[in-house]
Amino acid sequence: MKKLKGVCVGAGYFARFHFEAWKRIPQIEITAVCDSNLEKAQEVCNEFGFKTAYKNPEDMVVKEQPDFIDIITPPETHLALCKLAIAFKAHIICQKPLAPTLADANKIANAIKASDIRGMVHENFRFQPWHREIKKLLDVGVIGSTLHTINLQMRMGDGWQEDAYMNRQPYFREMEKLLIYETGIHFIDVFRFLAGEITQVYAKLKTLNPNIKGEDLAWVNFDFENGMIGFLDSNRYNENTAKDPRLTFGKVLIEGDGGSLRLYDDGRITLQPLGKEEKEHFYPFQRINFAGDCVFETQKHFIHQLLTSKPFETEINSYITNIKIQEAIYNSNATGLPQKV
Repeated sequence: MKKLKGVCVGAGYFARFHFEAWKRIPQIEITAVCDSNLEKAQEVCNEFGFKTAYKNPEDMVVKEQPDFIDIITPPETHLALCKLAIAFKAHIICQKPLAPTLADANKIANAIKASDIRGMVHENFRFQPWHREIKKLLDVGVIGSTLHTINLQMRMGDGWQEDAYMNRQPYFREMEKLLIYETGIHFIDVFRFLAGEITQVYAKLKTLNPNIKGEDLAWVNFDFENGMIGFLDSNRYNENTAKDPRLTFGKVLIEGDGGSLRLYDDGRITLQPLGKEEKEHFYPFQRINFAGDCVFETQKHFIHQLLTSKPFETEINSYITNIKIQEAIYNSNATGLPQKV
């Protein structure tokens, strides 16, 4: 079978996880990488065995005529790059945040809707193996038929330093919106994936580190359509005791009418039926690439759904709801009031 031809735009910190994962998907070939720093793009091509480096994305798309484009650039570039992909009939997989504003995200969604092109957000947290396993367990009712609560606590400990984030993603320091916009959007998607649609949020956000611009603490209450309530307790300032806080990015407690399910920072899942002891639920996962190899699983899903003409789990048009919830969180913090979604 003929391989799908892909190209990538962006060669920054997180892009390397994309490149390594693409090399393991046999149905595709990445032929080119583009970056505003041509030298960096060439280094990537040399390291991963891609053929051609470009500085200008339009030059790359014109010459390569790809089947799909992987967009791994800052969110303010996504609208123009998606329009470029649509113009040259290339399918899109685009990193989050999808766009800086809901208005821009809608422009991307509407442009795709008006074309024959398909688009997926590279929302990889729902593809982390523990979240996939938890979803399976909840679907078969391991802690009951009625779910009560979902609580997620994250402590990254990478944002307290005077030079916070400089060693990995220094642009975090200048972002006016940080924790919810950059990281919390993942948890919004995970909550929807595990617990269903969100109807209302109530949020308090704070900036703990005076050396950055955006918020690095978020307490958010969620109301769900099915009657569940949720709570996100997250900050990037304080530390936890996990050896690798970037494995699961937090711990989760889900409670139902039949008991409790817990996800620990090391990837362990336990079940505790009412009146019984907590026991570990064993399942396989690998500590490779990023956060349980979720980048590979995300990209594998994109290619499989593309080849089989099946819907993406994070189709851009349906993903817009996550951004509406994100905006409601910021509005709640600004007004001090709960916000309907």
